[in-house]
Amino acid sequence: MSKESINQSRLPKHIAIIMDGNGRWAKEKGKFRIFGHESGVKAVREVSEGCAELGVECLTLYAFSTENWNRPKLEVNALMTLLVRTIKSETKTLMKNGIKLDAIGDRSNLPKDCRRELEEAIEATKDNSGMTLILALSYSAKWDIVNATKIIAQKAVDGEISLEEVNEELIDKTLTTHKYPHPELMIRTSGELRISNFLLWEIAYSELYFTTVLWPDYRKEHLYEAIIDYQSRERRFGKTSEQLAT
Repeated sequence: MSKESINQSRLPKHIAIIMDGNGRWAKEKGKFRIFGHESGVKAVREVSEGCAELGVECLTLYAFSTENWNRPKLEVNALMTLLVRTIKSETKTLMKNGIKLDAIGDRSNLPKDCRRELEEAIEATKDNSGMTLILALSYSAKWDIVNATKIIAQKAVDGEISLEEVNEELIDKTLTTHKYPHPELMIRTSGELRISNFLLWEIAYSELYFTTVLWPDYRKEHLYEAIIDYQSRERRFGKTSEQLAT
């Protein structure tokens, strides 16, 4: 699939990706799992550049879930080290391409050096006017929804809001994703057919696209293929085709 085949008038504003298959990719090559994660950085760069070049407004990458803390300590430590190194080395590229960096998730769980590099990169790129790259770190949709529920409940207890004011719009505003539009397209690599606790509220009407390509092998042409497939679909949002036609 080529970039020229994409209809610019129907480009998704927000794409979310579950980057899966790093471990299997490394295993197939007889390497340690961290080798797969290191090789996946190239795919992150390719896809980020591809989205920015097309004019996608937001790209959210599922980098580390709350469940990933349960992985072997050696792998978690290696992932955090890789994350710090990658953020530090890629900040100049983000600045060059006018990309703004942001993050969702429970940052308090991140190691201090990781949190520091992340916050410094977010601060350095905050005035960039191009695409926003959002890293989901120490993130899970259930955590975010529970956290939002606690905030709303406390406001109700304090008398700041009434029961009648609790609605979808209020929940949207309270989630950590509140600054961004809901993803129109969610992509998962590696052939797994799961959502894995990713943006459960936000992808209620997203188009889901699954590919067998392992994340370290994912390139711009795979991104184009997913977008073209998305553009071939009819998005009805509960309505009928006839209603959309009129």
